[in-house]
Amino acid sequence: MAAAVAGVLRGGLLPQAGRLPTLQSVRHGSKAVTRHWRVMHHQRQKLMAVTEYIPPRPAVNPRCLPPPPKPPEEESGLIRLLRREIAAVFREHRMIAVCQNVAMSAEDKLLMRHQLRKHKILVKVFPNQVLKCFLEDSKYKSLLPLFVGHNMLLVSEEPKVKEMVRILKVMPFLPLLGGCVDDTILSRQGLLNYAKLPSQALLQGELIGGLSLLLGQTRALLQHRPAQLTALLEQHVRRQQEGASTAAAGGQPGPPEPVLDSQLPVHPALP
Repeated sequence: MAAAVAGVLRGGLLPQAGRLPTLQSVRHGSKAVTRHWRVMHHQRQKLMAVTEYIPPRPAVNPRCLPPPPKPPEEESGLIRLLRREIAAVFREHRMIAVCQNVAMSAEDKLLMRHQLRKHKILVKVFPNQVLKCFLEDSKYKSLLPLFVGHNMLLVSEEPKVKEMVRILKVMPFLPLLGGCVDDTILSRQGLLNYAKLPSQALLQGELIGGLSLLLGQTRALLQHRPAQLTALLEQHVRRQQEGASTAAAGGQPGPPEPVLDSQLPVHPALP
């Protein structure tokens, strides 16, 4: 009887074809955990301590060795563009002055740029890091000590040192450090002395005047001897003619007249 009831119940609980069971048994048992820390056996601890690798001590302390070289940093497009601009500035301009870029108001900066631009002097500002990289590999390496802190460049195609110094004297808050004129490195005092020199036109006029005076003296020296020889020959011919006329008249010729130096032509340029 009990077996029949169990069979009926078992048959009623079995799922029919095409239908899911309404109840499903799930096992909720404990899982085996193997990751718990376990104390190592003392013999194994001794074996691990004996066989532990001890690296050899280096001959030189690593702290005394130089640091390993850093990989070269690739230049960005902006750095390459700035290097090309700096190279063009130093190639195309004959005067390059270095000034300290101090804090100025916007009005003072605008006034300074306007006064400098009247004489075709431009103001250029570049990062010192890029400027130093360019100067280290160029013939302007002596300008490196001037680039400390914030700097600015005053450049012009012609050496307008006198005009630049006159404008900077009006603005004492913009100190002049040094510069380069016609590929010649000059200090601040050198630029001030260069500004005191006369203009090129005046020097050319003085040079032409001195050369003309020397040329005139040379010409007078070259013509003095031929002129003296010509005067002597003319005097000699005159005496011969006078002697011939006296002999034809039947008279005796008188003594020859001496030739005085005062009768010879003297060039006014000679003493």
